[in-house]
Amino acid sequence: MQKAFLNVFHNVLESVREPLLVLDTSLKVVGANPSFYKNFCVTPENTEGALIYDLGNGQWDIPKLRELLEDVLPQNSVFNDFEVEHSFENIGPKIMHLNARRIYQKSSDAQLILLAIEDVTEREYYKRNLEIIVEARTSELAQARQEAEKGKEAAEEALLEIKKLKKQLEGEKAYLSEEIKLEHNHENIIGKSDALKYVLYKVEQIAATNTTVLVLGETGTGKELVARAVHHGSPRKDRALVKINCAALPASLIENELFGHEKGAFTGSSSRQLGRFEVADGATLFLDEIGELPLELQAKLLRVIQDGEFERLGSSHTIKVDARIIAATNRNLEEEVKKGTFREDLWYRLNVFPITMPPLRDRIEDVPLLVAFYVKKIAKRLGKDTPIVPKLMMDAFSNYHWPGNVRELENILERALIISSGPKLRMVDDFNRPLAYLSKAQKTVEAKTLEQVEHDYIVRVLEQTNWKVSGENSATQILGLNRSTLRARMRKLDILKP
Repeated sequence: MQKAFLNVFHNVLESVREPLLVLDTSLKVVGANPSFYKNFCVTPENTEGALIYDLGNGQWDIPKLRELLEDVLPQNSVFNDFEVEHSFENIGPKIMHLNARRIYQKSSDAQLILLAIEDVTEREYYKRNLEIIVEARTSELAQARQEAEKGKEAAEEALLEIKKLKKQLEGEKAYLSEEIKLEHNHENIIGKSDALKYVLYKVEQIAATNTTVLVLGETGTGKELVARAVHHGSPRKDRALVKINCAALPASLIENELFGHEKGAFTGSSSRQLGRFEVADGATLFLDEIGELPLELQAKLLRVIQDGEFERLGSSHTIKVDARIIAATNRNLEEEVKKGTFREDLWYRLNVFPITMPPLRDRIEDVPLLVAFYVKKIAKRLGKDTPIVPKLMMDAFSNYHWPGNVRELENILERALIISSGPKLRMVDDFNRPLAYLSKAQKTVEAKTLEQVEHDYIVRVLEQTNWKVSGENSATQILGLNRSTLRARMRKLDILKP
């Protein structure tokens, strides 16, 4: 196990920009990637085989690091975003987020510790200093007001700048606080299959550029994780990944969310609102479900991608932005172009560097790893001990078609953990039911359109759950969709509760 892991570590993860360390159970360094040696100015000769606290002539003997490795990690298989602030003699002060994971050979026998180090110094200083900047600008405004007779125009410009900073603070604070709670490195994409390794290879190829990326794949395959991996490997990683789901809102609200509006632009707009493109200026904008974007908005989106400019609703003032675009869809956009529901020029702009996330059925060898990961994660969230997954259940998982992909697997495991009370995981009763419905739909697919098949399948699942859309044992759990996406599909397919 240790040798196999180190082979993967050296052959695959050496290209990862994030510094990585592998420790044994005595906290001695087994290996590190080139990024670690480069960022912390140490050599392999002085690192491998040394106790981590002895690195750099004892510079790594950090109390917070001891707390993570000796107190926190022994109680947790995985611990993310553990903040450590320390001043190194050779590279100066650093603020680091440590992500630690114990690598097991057996469920009770820890063999190695993987330690990923994220340098968040600039981002943290930026967050800490932004409030100070606003206060400083406000102070400047007060002085400008006292000299209003001499510099009225300068005072007005200072006021506009303060408002802009406050808006930026409010907009970015919401996204940054959300991002801090999320894991965003390649460890989120669980698996060792060749199909998944190819996806990560393409991510590493494109991440450092500003090129537009189109992430393709079925529902529930983890397209957003790919988008996060691309963003996290880019020069924009210290800013938030700004997101919008194009299928979750009607056309009028999507336009407002993307481009913002001026005060009085429409009924109820009592103040100016920044759109996602402005918030993502200098960062990355993730357009999920881009295939659902209404045709009338596609021309405006094309203009932003081509020229980097747009106007807020209710304004004629052109705004310039520099936002990297990552789009995702489960639709075949080439077919949508032929049907006239998607602009051909927009498709060409988006399809610069496509990455296809394979369905779970095409990487079945990853199922045991995914099961182990989600069982531990969900058990911890539910406050339960991690149960044993019986071999028969694991065989059933490996032989299942997984129409809902990884999202369906996670939902099934959560239901199983909820009803399991002993040391072993129990299978839920309706595990195979979604596949049975799909099989029935496939028998008549030649006689029906894709939308008819989708309509009939959703109706059958809703009838099975007594039209319970969300919550426990609901249609969203069986279908592997979130509530907003399911309701959007119901509206589009004209599905109404009888």
